Amino acid sequence: MYRVSGKQLVAVAMLSALFAVIIVVLAQRALERSQRGPLSFGAGLEPVAIADPTVATDEQNNIEIYQAYSPAVVNITSKIYQQTLFGIYPSEGTGSGSIIDEKGYILTNFHVVQGATQLDVQVENDKYPAKVIGTDRDNDLAVIKIEPPREHKLTVIKLGTSTGLKVGQKVLAIGNPFGLQRTLTTGIISGLERPLNDPASRRTINGAIQTDASINPGNSGGPLLNARGEQIGINTAIYSPNNGGSVGIGFAVPIDVAKKIIPELISKGYVSRPYLGVGTFPLGARIARAFDLPVNEGLMITTVARGSGAAAAGLRSAMLNQDMWGSTVIQRMGDVIVAIDGKKVTSTDDLQTALQDKKIGETVQVDILRDGNQATVPVRLGERPPQEQ
Repeated sequence: MYRVSGKQLVAVAMLSALFAVIIVVLAQRALERSQRGPLSFGAGLEPVAIADPTVATDEQNNIEIYQAYSPAVVNITSKIYQQTLFGIYPSEGTGSGSIIDEKGYILTNFHVVQGATQLDVQVENDKYPAKVIGTDRDNDLAVIKIEPPREHKLTVIKLGTSTGLKVGQKVLAIGNPFGLQRTLTTGIISGLERPLNDPASRRTINGAIQTDASINPGNSGGPLLNARGEQIGINTAIYSPNNGGSVGIGFAVPIDVAKKIIPELISKGYVSRPYLGVGTFPLGARIARAFDLPVNEGLMITTVARGSGAAAAGLRSAMLNQDMWGSTVIQRMGDVIVAIDGKKVTSTDDLQTALQDKKIGETVQVDILRDGNQATVPVRLGERPPQEQ
């Protein structure tokens, strides 16, 4: 008969307890991975712990956030080849970005990577080639990707929320202004819900965060963080009279906008948006007088896309030609959009706003002016083509 001593029983009990703890920990990790799904944003190398900002000194908070998250802020160099009278020459631009996933996905601005034929990303002391995964011109956002070796564990920025922000709240910006690596500046939120105009696309980003944290060329695409080290915005633009440096007015795209579209940028390369199917031009008083129209505001339809909802609904475009000096001449007026679902439309921004909460396949009521008469035409919205993004 085999006898078990007291010491052996204690040893068996301790080993059993240790084995149970290991099983529980492994099960919890497996559950967390399954809940995060294939794109585990905010997962990566564990950053340095950040003390509660309500009890830490301001200096301590700044230092801890920089130490924890500056390794997750990258320097992006874009190369564009331009045709000149003397041949094809490369030109370079720089910007910043935030590593948002341990697989190497990086969030940045669209204008940082726009038109680039080559992208290089510097992560601390290492440099990697990158490729564009998806872009969203409307919100000036883009996702790019690097392929670091497995042994290089990436530090990942934690995505917070831009809901509930308050003017006066402390913020920190990390980026690469003027090519200076991983620079930290601090300030406060100095305004909310600011319209941010993009002259290149003639579109407006609504709801931008205004900050007095110093932002300069090269900061674009970098993170705007709160006192807990969470990213609440993407630094995008500055108000800079005479093309000078920062004067204390910078703007960031709210992180909630990015969080909503990141999965689609990664899976499709663009953001699905409803599409009326028309090209437009603001009417203006001068054109209205020339054609003796009863209104002087609205969007003149200049093109109707084949196969679109607008084409199926019978919307008509103006007839345009160019004169011998290259100027566009309106030979015949088409339909003029004056409202969509009762919302007045006088600009492309108005059109974008009227459609932003609509769904693809939904029918909208388009109020138009045709041959001097008011009419309402139902139009079924399609999906905006990728080339129109």
